[in-house]
Amino acid sequence: MNTQFFDDLANKISKTLPPVPSGMKQELEQSIRNTLHNAFDKLDLVTREDFEVQSAVLQKTRIKLELLEKKLVELETKLDLN
Repeated sequence: MNTQFFDDLANKISKTLPPVPSGMKQELEQSIRNTLHNAFDKLDLVTREDFEVQSAVLQKTRIKLELLEKKLVELETKLDLN
């Protein structure tokens, strides 16, 4: 997962908190970053790339299914005529 995403989100969250001493701020941001990373890991999310690949596979499968359905209708029609 993109660590920059967690860094940006942790920074945004830490900016909403009341001011703290600088040493504690770094610890707090790291703690927030770790918590976010662990929470997102538990969600079992997929990357955009994996999602796009699966979407393409699904699209190809739909096209093949439509073609097979057409062929089936044609074959059924031929059988009904005989």
